[in-house]
Amino acid sequence: MKLYSTNLNAPEVSFREALIAGLAPDRGLYMPKDLPHFSKEEIDSFRDAPYPEIAYRVLSKVLEGEVDDQSLKAITYDAYNYDVPLEELDSNTYIMRLDRGPTASFKDFAARMMARLMQYYLGKENKSLTILTATSGDTGSAVADAFYGLDNIRVIVLFPTGEVSDRQRKQMTTLNGNITAISVDGKFDDCQAMVKQAFADEDLKHLNLSSANSINIGRLVPQSIYYIYAYARLRDYPEDIIFSIPSGNFGNMMGCVLAKTMGIPVRKIIASVNENDEVPCFLLTGQYEKIVPSKNCLSNAMNVGHPSNLARLITVYGGAMDEKGNISKEPDMARLRNDIHSGSVSDDQTKATIRDIYQKYDILIEPHGAVGIKGLFDYRAESNDDTLAVTLETADPAKFPEHVRAETGIEPQIPQSLKEIEEKEEFMDDLGTDYAGFRKYLLEKLG
Repeated sequence: MKLYSTNLNAPEVSFREALIAGLAPDRGLYMPKDLPHFSKEEIDSFRDAPYPEIAYRVLSKVLEGEVDDQSLKAITYDAYNYDVPLEELDSNTYIMRLDRGPTASFKDFAARMMARLMQYYLGKENKSLTILTATSGDTGSAVADAFYGLDNIRVIVLFPTGEVSDRQRKQMTTLNGNITAISVDGKFDDCQAMVKQAFADEDLKHLNLSSANSINIGRLVPQSIYYIYAYARLRDYPEDIIFSIPSGNFGNMMGCVLAKTMGIPVRKIIASVNENDEVPCFLLTGQYEKIVPSKNCLSNAMNVGHPSNLARLITVYGGAMDEKGNISKEPDMARLRNDIHSGSVSDDQTKATIRDIYQKYDILIEPHGAVGIKGLFDYRAESNDDTLAVTLETADPAKFPEHVRAETGIEPQIPQSLKEIEEKEEFMDDLGTDYAGFRKYLLEKLG
């Protein structure tokens, strides 16, 4: 598989090169030129297979020639040693619970695979790496857990002060060792901007920096698998399916775009956002305007005013957008609007959805999952489209107990992985949003 940069001014690279580099040298995001197409027979064969086996079969075609079969099978079975339940809400709606991994977040699916693939490649080359990642919620905790204790990889996580939950923060700050957490006095977009600038800084090249954010294609490829899994469990090819995806930086949504490219007949992708509604406005008007600063909403992991992965989406539909959000070539808006629906969900609507789902179905959801469900319900009300749909629950309700408790009166049960961090000591550094200060920190920290 060869990958190109969305800025179209960098050489094509292999998956290994894209994974280790994170960002292309022209500051674009890597995208695969070609992906394998899965036949009806292959999709049917996934129906009763366990999740790690499906992951192995998908990745063995996507990464053909990049990882030997024995190692890849061991990696997938080690990475995905937890359940992926599909919970029936009603006769044509399912909730895919992606919250059963070690950090109780969907980010575990990508982070655990990335860590193992990076370790595989670095071990063969006897190299070391420093991962820089920005997080608005669950990315940092999943990345920190996935890479914790690895000898040849250090991780530095930046998160906006006061905009992650206590449990999300503690999942990053209680590890120490090869994990460094930095509380930034700003927004997620500030954290992401500093990380991107560091990657492009020639004076930092000797630090061997890479990314575990969804700017790294190594995040998106593993995330495509659970859409294939859900379809194989619930539908008979070629029946259509709808996916409703809580969206912030739009990496999770791009995983669905990749799954569709590989042959899953997705009728509509619903990218549900919170009050940071720059993408719904773009689809409506054709004009893209960032939200600066991003709005602080209950679904904090989605507080993104300029999604990096929008550049990838626009590329898929024949356009070009740079890292700053400037569109130099218009995408096919008619086709984009046909395939993607994006709606904004307010905090009040989020609260009401948490309450309504519990009262009607006796099911607990958290704010991000609520945004996904509300977005689906709104789409159905507008379109009268009752195609079977899967909406994603991206975090365990116990990560947001105050919101769940306020709307349902129920204290969500705490998974063991979250119980263990409650009394641990926290370790973190504090920085502002000035890149010069961050650059100095990296040079002093990493030499």
